[in-house]
Amino acid sequence: MVGTAHRNTGVEDVEGGVGLTALLVAAARAIETHRHDSLARDVYAEHFVLATPACAGWPVRVQQVPDGDANPLWGRFARYFGLRTRVLDDFLLRSMHAGARQVVLLGAGLDSRAFRLDWPPGCVIFEIDREGVLAFKHKVLGGLSATPKAARVPIPIDLRADWVGALTDAGFDTAAPSVWLAEGLLFYLPNAAETYLIDAVDRLSTEGSALAFEVKLEKDLLAYRDSPLYTSTKHQIGIDLLTLFDREPRPDSAGNLAAKGWSTSVHTPFDFTRRHGRGPLPEQNDALAGNRWVFANKPCAAGT
Repeated sequence: MVGTAHRNTGVEDVEGGVGLTALLVAAARAIETHRHDSLARDVYAEHFVLATPACAGWPVRVQQVPDGDANPLWGRFARYFGLRTRVLDDFLLRSMHAGARQVVLLGAGLDSRAFRLDWPPGCVIFEIDREGVLAFKHKVLGGLSATPKAARVPIPIDLRADWVGALTDAGFDTAAPSVWLAEGLLFYLPNAAETYLIDAVDRLSTEGSALAFEVKLEKDLLAYRDSPLYTSTKHQIGIDLLTLFDREPRPDSAGNLAAKGWSTSVHTPFDFTRRHGRGPLPEQNDALAGNRWVFANKPCAAGT
């Protein structure tokens, strides 16, 4: 059964603002799960969508979308989230098999990786997000009698609060290699919060640790305000992503990590589309043009 109990159902925390974007990703993962050429399977994703009144009418299969893959939201954008899920799944498992035994999901949202991935023995998954979001996840997964495949430690705290203290209090071991994930998170954080987060990850990570995160490189997000991905998301489900993204100039987080001694690689999503043979490719007026997936490793010292 799902672990820590929470005081509320959390529905109100996922029905608006950034919380609703977690349900968008869940719907995309559900659609991806039911594709014949699925890149990632998440059997829990559709249950989050179906449990939320605000998502009534949202598809959980591409066959439920009248124009199918031609739909910018439930076709191309949903496939993007499916590809991202697969790439980050692979990164996490690869890092754990390389020796890490702690996973920290920053802004975990409705991520069900603790339940659906085959983790090596002895792994601990720390999930950090707002109390209401984790409570909603707890309620839905508890109703399914879902069982995590690794030790799971929910940490109900806003990332604008002292999440570092909450993480260490929950048993995170700064002396053990860890793998960190900030999936679809940094878009929403102010510049200073992103810088603090990256610095904190560096400070808490010992040699052999790894980190993956997603950033946008555009200097002006509004340059793509008429992109089909943004307009279709707003018109079809009422989420105006451009009002949720922080529009301050972004820090060079990949460069900051490199300056601290991490090895980093920066990729476009299209790199992985080509690698896997499916997913979005570049197009005109493309809201994905500035998206980058960053992978970083903190090397072990020579001779260790």
